[in-house]
Amino acid sequence: MKGAALLAILRRDLRLLLLGSGGGGGIMLPILFFLAVAIIFPFAVGPDPKLLARVGGGVIWLAALLAAILPLDRLIEPDREAGLFEQWALRGISEEVIVALRLLAHWLSFAPPLMLATLPAAALLGLDGRTIALVELGLLAGTPGLAAVGVAVATITAGLKGGAALAGLLFIPLCVPLLIFGAGALAIGGESGLALAGAASLVLVALTPFAGAAALRAGR
Repeated sequence: MKGAALLAILRRDLRLLLLGSGGGGGIMLPILFFLAVAIIFPFAVGPDPKLLARVGGGVIWLAALLAAILPLDRLIEPDREAGLFEQWALRGISEEVIVALRLLAHWLSFAPPLMLATLPAAALLGLDGRTIALVELGLLAGTPGLAAVGVAVATITAGLKGGAALAGLLFIPLCVPLLIFGAGALAIGGESGLALAGAASLVLVALTPFAGAAALRAGR
């Protein structure tokens, strides 16, 4: 029975993040933002194909990081304000489990679509096949960490005045190591950057449910 309840919570979270709630725009807003960065960047630096190919992978990583910021205000605050965390606690579902489910839903709602959107973005930036493969592998390794940081920051800033702006300010510096490891794999052309990005993501994914639950309990 509890497993069915957890699955229902995951489906609900995923539906709200994909379709949007309260005018949030759903998944289309991060995707359009991501593609807009890829379209505008060649106009900013010029049409030199060698320059675009050299920096395009890093641009995609930066665009993915910025796109991951957009749904932060919808991850925790609406449910906290509605008192859903207290209701789930009364039913024996801990904050750690809810935060872990929210992390999974957040990753599923933005990472696979961004990885698909990377293909047209890479074409706009003139990336070759090997670079595209490294970018895709880097996003696969690093986006769980982005999702974990996003959920953790959303729990910390939930209920605070100006929490949405504060979440963005906290999110970017905390994700710099993932950006360095993911983009670094493109610079050195090896697998060490991907391994470091994956290791950092695993650590963040493991810590976020406990850190997020503690932040929610402290705020309550």
